[in-house]
Amino acid sequence: GKRKRLNTSVLYDSDDESEDSDIVVRKVFAKRHCIMDEDESSEEQQPDKTCPTESVSTNRKQKVFAKLKELAKQRATRRSCSSENCEDSNGESEIEEEPLCHFPITPTEVSETDSDSMKDFIVEEDDDDDEEDDDSDDDNDDDNDNDDNNTEHIKISRCDHYVHFKRIVKAFLINAIDDTFLSSLYDGTRKKKYAKDMLLSLHYLDDRFIQPRLENLISRSRWKDRYKERVDCYPDVRIVLKNPENISCQACELNRYCKFNVLLSGKLYNSRTLEADDFMPDDKQVLKVGMVCANRTRVYHNLKHFKYKLYVDCSSVTELDGVEDEPVKDTVERLFSQLEDNGWIQKRYNDLEDYMNDADSFQEEK
Repeated sequence: GKRKRLNTSVLYDSDDESEDSDIVVRKVFAKRHCIMDEDESSEEQQPDKTCPTESVSTNRKQKVFAKLKELAKQRATRRSCSSENCEDSNGESEIEEEPLCHFPITPTEVSETDSDSMKDFIVEEDDDDDEEDDDSDDDNDDDNDNDDNNTEHIKISRCDHYVHFKRIVKAFLINAIDDTFLSSLYDGTRKKKYAKDMLLSLHYLDDRFIQPRLENLISRSRWKDRYKERVDCYPDVRIVLKNPENISCQACELNRYCKFNVLLSGKLYNSRTLEADDFMPDDKQVLKVGMVCANRTRVYHNLKHFKYKLYVDCSSVTELDGVEDEPVKDTVERLFSQLEDNGWIQKRYNDLEDYMNDADSFQEEK
């Protein structure tokens, strides 16, 4: 709130100080009104007596009031001393007295005075507020830094996905030439950093990319365990549109309008070493399913057997190379550079991302 001043002038007879003239002075009252008890017959000017202010609720209000009062006194002193009619009494001027040469204070002047006083005070308060704001800004900067770090972490993670994928391709190229390489990675025989990095990337592909999505697809389906096991065992699949039949779906065993044949084939293989089992290599399965189960089979099968298909493709690359009497390391580096330069690795990685997106967007079966 603003300080209120009374435009009342009080006349004192200061016989002791000057016998020739009376000095009209204007009393500057504090913010709150109070009753003044003054003895007009007194020869000596009585000091200002103001009633005590009401106790404020907080220390801050008390500090504000004290500061405003001090500033008001300072401003009154400056005005008194700058006036040509300024008279000192006993070497000191009364800080609450102003000579007659000053014009009466208008409401506008009061407002400006209060505003200036408040501004003088607020500067110091703002210093504290600025410190708090600085702390807040620091916190915000920390938050922004954290956001930037998080964004950078996401970018790095995306980059890491491709780095993991390239390590896997290189591991498959090595294993295509030396078929003991993958088994030596998993049994811990190889201790070098590059081998540990490749093993980490293989686990990353299985545990982060593929397996969680497979589990999600199964948990949201009505597939029977028997059908899932068949899809898991055969690396090749063909889904063919046939004449529709209103029969029991062989995937969920519910009565459906079935118009797709799922043809499963291929050799059983080890999920870690990717070594194929030659037992019953020509075995095939043909299953009649409905449309939803057929689509789920396609999405599930693409992810489930992606790693094996990638390894088969890498093996084909090494078989078609035709270069002999070259160290394994040199062969792998040369083939890897060729695959990376012609976009083969990127294309396979894009295929993996498409399969993951298909799995993520597949709707729950109603």
